[in-house]
Amino acid sequence: MSSAELELPAQAPGSFRDPAGRLYRLPDRILRTVKAEHAGQLERFLASATARKAVEAGTLVGSRRIAASECPEIHFEDDSAIWEHDKIAFPSFPYEWPPEMLASAAALTLDLAENALKEGFGLKDATPYNILFRGPRPVFIDVLSFEPRDPLDSTWLAYAQFVRTFLLPLIANRHFGLSLDRVFAGQRDGLEPEILYQWAGFWRRLMPGFFGLVTLPKWLGSAEPASYHRKPAASPEQARFILSGLLRSCRRQLNSVKPRSGRDSVWSGYLDHKSLYSEAQLAQKERFVRECMEVAAPGRVLDAGANEGRFSLLAARNGASVVAIDTDPVVVGSIWRAARREDLPVLPLVVDLTRPTPAVGWRNQECPSFLERARGSFDLVMMLAVIHHILITERIPLEDLVGLADELSREYLLVEFVAPADAMFQRIVRGRDHLYSGMSPEWFEAAVLTRFEMVRSERIGGMHRWLYLLRKRRAAT
Repeated sequence: MSSAELELPAQAPGSFRDPAGRLYRLPDRILRTVKAEHAGQLERFLASATARKAVEAGTLVGSRRIAASECPEIHFEDDSAIWEHDKIAFPSFPYEWPPEMLASAAALTLDLAENALKEGFGLKDATPYNILFRGPRPVFIDVLSFEPRDPLDSTWLAYAQFVRTFLLPLIANRHFGLSLDRVFAGQRDGLEPEILYQWAGFWRRLMPGFFGLVTLPKWLGSAEPASYHRKPAASPEQARFILSGLLRSCRRQLNSVKPRSGRDSVWSGYLDHKSLYSEAQLAQKERFVRECMEVAAPGRVLDAGANEGRFSLLAARNGASVVAIDTDPVVVGSIWRAARREDLPVLPLVVDLTRPTPAVGWRNQECPSFLERARGSFDLVMMLAVIHHILITERIPLEDLVGLADELSREYLLVEFVAPADAMFQRIVRGRDHLYSGMSPEWFEAAVLTRFEMVRSERIGGMHRWLYLLRKRRAAT
């Protein structure tokens, strides 16, 4: 191994898949090397109106060309050009998204493809792995996906990929309830029409939308009809007309398969009509959380067990950038809609803290695990009305849970302790009260105070629930 190889930082997820260049992660920087023969076309794209407007709107990652002297810690062997990209605070992957976010990423992909077409550029691949989210808003990050197109070329070779990785997963979720983690965690390239065809009954195979995307490709014996292969048009105008029509068709298909609003699940509407809190008790909890935000003044917050994001949104309204996680895709989707509506910096993800997203991809290095991305990334971690579920349902020892909170938080922990006498505790304990009889506020405090110090605490009036704001002991010294 050469000294240059030893000095290079880690390649970013999926960077080796594009032969035109590679992406590298430094602790605070994202660098892209581009082979000399591709550097000129990247410069032309980034100088285009499409790219400039998208960067200004925040939908395309900001990029600037730099000299090798601006990154002296790295020695590059070849004559590759170097670009530095804006860093997205918390990267996420399609298998952590609710379907609403996949649909949003698909819409951005079509927006950019349509705008680039007008300036003579084509989008050579169309996968959700080209997208990260800044809060609830998608950001296209793979600038090498754009290339000059042949003016007579009327095909979009990325169409089949767009169908497999955007449209068919959304169909599978809408019609069969298949979650995105089951699609992408084991199948990076999405779904084939044949799979959905096998799941569907006779009448569903004939439904509009389903027929064109699933049944017809199955009957034709290929997911990629002959129209996907390059075929020159009679004129540049005709080629643009055909491609524009295809992209408009993709948008109609997307609109027909995107998730419906108002979906229900076990945990949707919990604080509105399923919880045990009275209006006054919920107001007390909100006041406590708001006061804690003023004391801690966190820049970045992790809300674990966020439900529909009431407190995630509260934290964001108080100036924090929030990652909100929950196991229920329906409630996570509702957080995304609310954050998008208010334009709040909340990134909602479908993540189970007791079974966090593992590292996946080639050699388990393409996509880092959730914990690898999350450790030490947050000024404050919120665990409100969730630890009793972890302790009882998952049987995670309290000391282990406190240790994880210590790893995730740089400074503060905001937690709600639910005692065995609580009605919700009784619902989930299912007659095994004797196993948890020792769980008292004193028992809880003794465990958390091994790693944290008390800042403030308060019992919710009329409930067997206590709220705590805690600060890491080593952060206090």
